[in-house]
Amino acid sequence: MRSPRRRRAVAGLLLAPLLTGCFASGGGTADDASGDGSRLRVALAFPPAENLSPYGADATLLSRLGVTEGLTKLDANGVAAPALAESWTRENDRNWLFTLREATFQDGTELTPATVAAALTRATEAEPVTAALSGTALTAKADGDRRVRVTTEEPDPALPLRLSSPGLAILSAKAYGAERVNPVGTATGPFEITEVTGTSGATLDRFDGYWGGRAQASGIDARFIADGSARTNALRTGQVDLAEAVPVSQAATLDKGTRRETATTRTTSLLLNTESGAFEDPKLRAAAREAVDGSVLAQDVYEGHADAGVGIFGPAVTWAAGKRVEPAGRAEAADPDGTSVTIATYDNRPELPEVAQVLQQQLREAGFEVKLEVREYSRLESDALAGKFDAFVGARNSLLDTGDPVSILASDFTCDGSYNLALLCDKKVDRAVAAAEKESDTAERQQAAMNAEAAILGTDATVPLVHQRIITGVGDSVRGVILDPYERTLVGTGTRR
Repeated sequence: MRSPRRRRAVAGLLLAPLLTGCFASGGGTADDASGDGSRLRVALAFPPAENLSPYGADATLLSRLGVTEGLTKLDANGVAAPALAESWTRENDRNWLFTLREATFQDGTELTPATVAAALTRATEAEPVTAALSGTALTAKADGDRRVRVTTEEPDPALPLRLSSPGLAILSAKAYGAERVNPVGTATGPFEITEVTGTSGATLDRFDGYWGGRAQASGIDARFIADGSARTNALRTGQVDLAEAVPVSQAATLDKGTRRETATTRTTSLLLNTESGAFEDPKLRAAAREAVDGSVLAQDVYEGHADAGVGIFGPAVTWAAGKRVEPAGRAEAADPDGTSVTIATYDNRPELPEVAQVLQQQLREAGFEVKLEVREYSRLESDALAGKFDAFVGARNSLLDTGDPVSILASDFTCDGSYNLALLCDKKVDRAVAAAEKESDTAERQQAAMNAEAAILGTDATVPLVHQRIITGVGDSVRGVILDPYERTLVGTGTRR
């Protein structure tokens, strides 16, 4: 991967996009948390890929289990809301002042401006840079007993939204060693990791000193089960209480009351390696795009639990449809004439290997020779980022990292983006993204994001396949599960059985 450059900071997001599905739960709130509830047994799709580092893919694993928190969080409408910061003010274009609430880390130390400043500083130094800070430079310094001043290199009205990212979780000083960052026993959330058993499971206990109130469940026994059928079977046979990412092939095996479907901002895409190999040729990328039929995937592979791909942002981003721009300047498709390509994907989401198989058939019919490479995600990511495959099939929540549509375009499709699986480096795209980053008016920013989307789609570096709905398996006795369209949270203080 190219090392990230210091790009102009995101210049504004006054309102985050409204979603077709908001946060929902099965009941229970922090206000009624009392007693010593049973432990929750949770089956998760993704094992730790980076030793539980908060700066990569494991960040959402930690936030979904109620371990880590940032200064802010996203509310049901995607707007930045108080978390470890109880309030904030914007002093000028580049300076923000955050007032901290009284909170305690799980190791017994107090949340202080110094620890917050140190945590944010460490995040800015992470390699590769955490996605929420891709192209953004900031500094954080203590200001008195309860306040932290965050200064950005360029104006960034979206900063409170950015700081809600799971990748910018605040940990105690003990977490930051010379070699790695360790969230075990050093976070602030309602649940504390007490033991990690490799990539098979983790044990969490309730953190009774949590500032938001005592959790109703006494702890969580998490199992990492990459196989979707096995996750569903574990729920159906009563071995677990919650199972995330139930495969669509297993949905019908669950009772209707056990199956919860949530509209999300997750899009499954075919990302084509533009830097090397067959798809360095834009004419062959165009041939691949013309060969793909997302409607077949939505109906056959996803069994109607998804919508055919229309862009990087799907129907869950309700404002996108009315602002979408038709891509221009696409290359004319060439005859593949037996060109050999390798498509890689991962099996943590069971639909993806099936998607890859259908794509293999569609591309073969168009004249490509296609090989498939299927691994667990933790064994695939580094090779994909290094461009070792011709194409990659992945499912990406387009608003997961910051809630800002412009940020994901910058991280995933610009020359120095930190998660640029297509290895795209196109001056027109970079200019369009840079123009979107400058907009502070909500409507104008949204339109600029769609202009940038059109520029990206015009390169055929990515082919949106389907927009997903996530199915969560919830046991009959479970209440208070958080069904989050951004997929950042799952278990909270009110989750119980």
